[in-house]
Amino acid sequence: MKVRLTAGLLMAGALTQLAAAPLKVLILTGQSDEPYHHWRETTACLRELLTRTGRFDVLVNEEPRAVTNESLRGYQAVVINYNGPRLPAPAEQAVEAFVQSGGGLVAFHLASYGPWFGMVMQNGHWQAGAPGAEWFAWPKIIASNWEPQKIGHTVRGPFEVRWSEGSPFGKGASVSFLANDELYHKLTLAPGTHIEATAFSSPQVGGTGRDEPVVWTNRFGQGRVYYTTLGHDAMAFYEPGMGTVFTRGVEWVSSGEVNLPDVQPPATPPIRLLVVTGGHSYPVEFYRMLNSLAGVTWTHATSHEDAFAKPLENRFDVILLHDMIESTSSQVRERLRSFVAGGKGVVSLHHAIVDYTDWPWWYQEVTGGKFFVKAEADHPASRYHEGVDFVVTPVANRRNHPVLAGVGPLTLHDEVYRGMWHSPNIDVLMQTDHPENDPPVVYIGPQSRSRVVYVQIGHSAQTMDNPGFRRLIHNAVEWTAHRPN
Repeated sequence: MKVRLTAGLLMAGALTQLAAAPLKVLILTGQSDEPYHHWRETTACLRELLTRTGRFDVLVNEEPRAVTNESLRGYQAVVINYNGPRLPAPAEQAVEAFVQSGGGLVAFHLASYGPWFGMVMQNGHWQAGAPGAEWFAWPKIIASNWEPQKIGHTVRGPFEVRWSEGSPFGKGASVSFLANDELYHKLTLAPGTHIEATAFSSPQVGGTGRDEPVVWTNRFGQGRVYYTTLGHDAMAFYEPGMGTVFTRGVEWVSSGEVNLPDVQPPATPPIRLLVVTGGHSYPVEFYRMLNSLAGVTWTHATSHEDAFAKPLENRFDVILLHDMIESTSSQVRERLRSFVAGGKGVVSLHHAIVDYTDWPWWYQEVTGGKFFVKAEADHPASRYHEGVDFVVTPVANRRNHPVLAGVGPLTLHDEVYRGMWHSPNIDVLMQTDHPENDPPVVYIGPQSRSRVVYVQIGHSAQTMDNPGFRRLIHNAVEWTAHRPN
């Protein structure tokens, strides 16, 4: 079928493409004042909200100490989700210069106090630190300060937030919206700050009995700054009104415009994915692959302490294991058994086949495979070889399985594994005939209570960027979460 486009339509299409050019946004996060603020969970919400708009290209940096002028180049905005120790001077100076020279900045909630203001925690309360301990520019950037003796908020719960008359961030929205959060009070804003939204702080829940600023804007040098006191946790960001507050703020600091529609609750809640790493390196493209998973909100745990400190089944739908930890504690075993018994999904990726090899139940009855790091009495050591070109193809009678939807043969430059143990009860979906690799490459584990998929490939940056691999992982996450794809 041929389609004829007029010059006008061609021009309109070109303009649409230009208008839709994504705004590059960097989320700076990492060590914060846990257990009060769980930055991994809120980071997942921030990323999901921005990605869902189709307006932003989002990258997450969990090591803000490494920020430089060069690493910030090319971004239109930085989002601060951090309340940890002071950064090295070059990193703070890079953020300051970024905004001063015209970059946008959005910060919220936990960035209102703490070490960046020179405060120290003593006896469970924030106190003023030694003179000169603060990041001098930070209160000027966000146009606010909070005297330690005034730090406080209402009891966590729902309250009404009202947009200021004429605020561009409330256009198209109702005059007010519902927040489910902590309402901060008694902050001191810099003169000339534009208050965009307020909320009444009720004395009945520990408030001040007056309207408190909730959203405000500021100019720092040539840059636009947007701040909200909302955003205590993932539940706060789940409210549509808070989603609108956040996404429109990022849009404004990035472009000077406010055009995004009100955030609506997704028709289908996103899949809640816990990503577990540790014990083995991986390319940064791993994060880009995770960010490509539409309809998925992922939370990153960099250790077992982070991943398995609390029960999982009520917080996550699927676990993606990309760690390589051979030994398991009783707590890890308890958490994973409960997760699997609850019918939740597991996707085990690449070197995670070395995971938990001291726990036969896991590799025999759940994932269905084991890589032998060293020889054992009845099995020689397994082998690996990096940087190998090979082809992985769907098994003929499994091509219609949902995990393989839209996934054809994959030509890869990745790592091969040979000499592993595989359960006779696995269901092989993809295989290879490369002599340095065992035939099974993608398979369903033998576990009957939950859906488990092992994907052997996933070592190289090229594989992480491969659209077929990304589709495979997306399908595996959806299928193990019992979502139609």
